[in-house]
Amino acid sequence: MAPVIRLQRVGKVYESGRIRVRALSEVTLEVARGEHVAIMGSSGSGKSTLMNILGCLDAPTSGRYEIDGVDAAGMDEDELADLRNRRIGFVFQSFNLVPRTSALANVELPLAYAGLRRAERRRRAALALASVGMSDRLAHQPSELSGGQQQRVALARALVTNPALILADEPTGNLDSRSTEDVLRIFERLGEEGRTVVLITHEQDVAERAERVIRLADGEVVQDSRTAPLAPEAAR
Repeated sequence: MAPVIRLQRVGKVYESGRIRVRALSEVTLEVARGEHVAIMGSSGSGKSTLMNILGCLDAPTSGRYEIDGVDAAGMDEDELADLRNRRIGFVFQSFNLVPRTSALANVELPLAYAGLRRAERRRRAALALASVGMSDRLAHQPSELSGGQQQRVALARALVTNPALILADEPTGNLDSRSTEDVLRIFERLGEEGRTVVLITHEQDVAERAERVIRLADGEVVQDSRTAPLAPEAAR
């Protein structure tokens, strides 16, 4: 089975006049289906640049990036937008929920962009919310939810399209310890179900809950280690 993520000698250089900043330098790695991976690194290490490339929000200057067997470089803007909506689920530190809009309607959004009928959108959104323990909060707006509950709604929104890849950028950064534990358990369960999860974190205890930790420094992978055995689905 092809990996969900394959980077081959990926580099990224930002230029501003005569200034050139190399954010990534020939990064080569693969992430198998069903892996739960944490990416760590200090400020300026390249982890945010790598996350943007994985999410097709930015393009590498050199090298090749394939997601779910598809070369991202061969897509136009409309195809990339469709890929981001259908194959990638995003989870952010700040939740990025639409205010004054119910949890159900927030989770429906990716399906609305995909053109699904309202009844089907609502059915799938309700199932996604139930999967993260939020079935009793369908009508609640973000202001009526705790930080942990808002992050679970954001997780449901990321899952509702059944994406090949879930990208989480500091998903526990704004949460208390109890909410952090709730969210990390959901990520662990998703891995057990065969979902592919890649998260950025600066917290060592959060990273250690993943199966694999990748550390970046100066735009290069300096450590790639496993904290747990590879799941059967990913080992195939």
